[in-house]
Amino acid sequence: MGKIISIVNQKGGVGKTTTAVNLSAGVGMAGKKVLLVDADPQGNSTSGFGINKKNSTATAYELLIGKASLDSTIVKTEFKNVDIVPSSMNLAAAEVDLIEIEHRESQLKLALAAAREKYDYIFIDCPPSLGLITIDALVASDTVLVPIQCEYYALEGLSQLMASIRQVKRLYNPILEIEGIVLTMFDGRLNLTQQVVGEIKKYFADKLYKTCIPRAVRLSEAPSYGMPIQYYDKRSKGADAYNSLAKEFLKKNRRN
Repeated sequence: MGKIISIVNQKGGVGKTTTAVNLSAGVGMAGKKVLLVDADPQGNSTSGFGINKKNSTATAYELLIGKASLDSTIVKTEFKNVDIVPSSMNLAAAEVDLIEIEHRESQLKLALAAAREKYDYIFIDCPPSLGLITIDALVASDTVLVPIQCEYYALEGLSQLMASIRQVKRLYNPILEIEGIVLTMFDGRLNLTQQVVGEIKKYFADKLYKTCIPRAVRLSEAPSYGMPIQYYDKRSKGADAYNSLAKEFLKKNRRN
């Protein structure tokens, strides 16, 4: 039975989609069957796997509002063991469309139920907001993975996100837990980085991944070539970091 993990941060530019793409690729390279659901209207996970958004007839939008089946939206990528439900700009209208749908918070949960039988891990790349699409993703998920940039405002955003997760857990999804927190754009030489790490350890020591994702030019370049970093430059420090994160993730999720 596959596990569903939402990758969430309501703040943009923190490495959320970079983590969604490269963690999915790393877990796929390790031999696990992965489905990545691009639930962000910007569609950066879709293009990060080299999928042309204009060629997709059924996307996460149609899946979310119940106009397409899961099978009709899944696209096979060129990369080992990774399939994707692509996004499109139509998804920006989903929050309005969902208002009129009964049990709107459970739409994605119902849509992804069949994926648990086919995939080991289903990752959802959420939009950088705490709107209806993100709530739908949290209701569908077993756990939440939070990428955090090492800066002061990240801590403020984290407390707000945790409050939202607790509310979703109380109202809709009692099994929802924190999968972990990943530090991105990490530069250990900066005092501020050390302060942020210290604060996160105070409250989430057991959830903080040991692997930190560094600032890296190659990580920034890879999406423009439609490739995860492991395929774009397998010897780069970004590839090393995401391979290490995938190993740590799988170790935490080792099943007996």
